[in-house]
Amino acid sequence: MPEDVHTKQEQLPTGGHPEGEGQSGLLAGFPPTGLLLLAIVSIQLGAALATNLFPILGADGTVAIRIIISALLLGLAARGRVRRFASLFVRDWRLLLGYGLCIAAMNLFFYKAISLIPLGAAVAIEFVGPLGIAALASHRPAHFACVGLAALGIFLLTPLAGVDLDPLGILCALVAGAGWAGFVFLSRGVAMRVSGNDGLAIGMSIAAISMLPFAVAVIPDLISNPWLLLAGFGVALLSTTLPFTFEFAALKRLSNRAYGVIVSVEPAVAALIGALLLGERIGVQGMIAIACVVVAAIGITVTDGREPTQ
Repeated sequence: MPEDVHTKQEQLPTGGHPEGEGQSGLLAGFPPTGLLLLAIVSIQLGAALATNLFPILGADGTVAIRIIISALLLGLAARGRVRRFASLFVRDWRLLLGYGLCIAAMNLFFYKAISLIPLGAAVAIEFVGPLGIAALASHRPAHFACVGLAALGIFLLTPLAGVDLDPLGILCALVAGAGWAGFVFLSRGVAMRVSGNDGLAIGMSIAAISMLPFAVAVIPDLISNPWLLLAGFGVALLSTTLPFTFEFAALKRLSNRAYGVIVSVEPAVAALIGALLLGERIGVQGMIAIACVVVAAIGITVTDGREPTQ
């Protein structure tokens, strides 16, 4: 989200290859499934690294620095087209403003969530957003059943099911999921109105502007300890730049259905990284809950009636 901004590139602009295709040429020799798994691992490593900055910068300050750096990196990648951004924003300001604020919300509340509850639990709960969008868009009974399974998994992570997780952390993860759902919903419109990856760059810039108040608050910490800024750059690199590049290269050789199945394992990867790097333990019930969300995500993907596309 999230995360970070998880690029969630099932919403990459469709209809041909976006601008900047050459950037992934070096990755053409790698299997696309491997690239996608690398992207997932990179995102969760970025989130794990970010948690180490929370004691100093706080979740708000950490996500602000990460989004601002990510926006700068995306702007640098689109350096030849940045001058067009203002005119594009004026033309579609409502759409792009909503898109950017969704990016900000899903990242801000995801970081708040992982400051309070384990990484794997936060990612699993956040998944309710895109799963709900998929079910509502299709009206297929099987999809609603999958959302019900995901809801069961989320329930198993709450205090109502006897799990000792911070209710505020659960709420933040749900809000992050709502932000992700908004991002998914608006992405198609952005892809239709803005060519290539410029829409993502504009959205990230809007998100960065909205994060400025949180960034200002941590400027003294960054000045007194420049290593924090370097760590923030590392979080941005792991959470946005590398996964975006890996997913971009993978999507050109993966069907939408294969993409969806592989991305569905993200909560499990998050739980594993949380356990290995952060010492987080979610217990057997937590693992069952995450398995419910993973199975639900896979179920929605494989029961999708649309033809897989390359």
